[in-house]
Amino acid sequence: MEKQSELMGKLDYSINKKQHLITNSFSRYALRSVLATLYLSLGSAIALGLGLKFDGATGKLLYAAAFGLGLVLIIFLNAELGTSNMMYMTVAKYRKKLTTGQAAKILGVCVLFNLIGALVCAYLLAQTDAFKGLSGDNFLAHIVEAKLDKTVMQTLIEGIFANIIVNLAVVMSMVVKGDAGRIMAIILVISIFTFLGFEHVIANFIYFPLAYFSAASPLAGLTLSGIGLNLIMTFIGNFIGGGLVIGLGYAWLNKQPELHYLD
Repeated sequence: MEKQSELMGKLDYSINKKQHLITNSFSRYALRSVLATLYLSLGSAIALGLGLKFDGATGKLLYAAAFGLGLVLIIFLNAELGTSNMMYMTVAKYRKKLTTGQAAKILGVCVLFNLIGALVCAYLLAQTDAFKGLSGDNFLAHIVEAKLDKTVMQTLIEGIFANIIVNLAVVMSMVVKGDAGRIMAIILVISIFTFLGFEHVIANFIYFPLAYFSAASPLAGLTLSGIGLNLIMTFIGNFIGGGLVIGLGYAWLNKQPELHYLD
């Protein structure tokens, strides 16, 4: 029961901080959201770089292991990630910490500035030696083409699983003691969704423009309609997974901690 009250206390504290920041310094909240995609872009860059350098299963394993570094930076440096805010804002609404309008504003602003940050970072990364002028047959292109080949239902389901995993990593970072343990927990949990290729809307904010800007020639299937459909279904799936399954699920379980034990 102690772990439960500690977890809810940390969630409530974070929710209050987010509301205070966006109310009193919108520009600082916006910058924290841009920084989240900077950090995620750096984690994505090293992960994709390893995938580009190593073939087959080795490249995929290294890619999955390295991607979590981006979330480590986001959590340790207090940046604002839209997919984790899906959990926070659902908890905030259920526990009556915020109104629906306040929660929607925080999530909407966060996602918008995540997108802006992702576009800028993707363009700049595409100018570096690691990504400039990539051929059509490369690790990043294969990932993006696979994303766009998925059915609507597959994208939705993978979005659900992806954000369950991301928010489990966030929750793990709250309950695991010691920075080294927190880092390992985040990286190991996140590697599940990256290895399996599940759909994460903020990561896709980075991957699609990076594939476009870095390609030596246009990639087949990389169209605005295809990207838009993927992002919409991924967002819905992410909200179900992070907001309803993890956020609402944990908030409900902890409403009567004497009856429901999470440890």
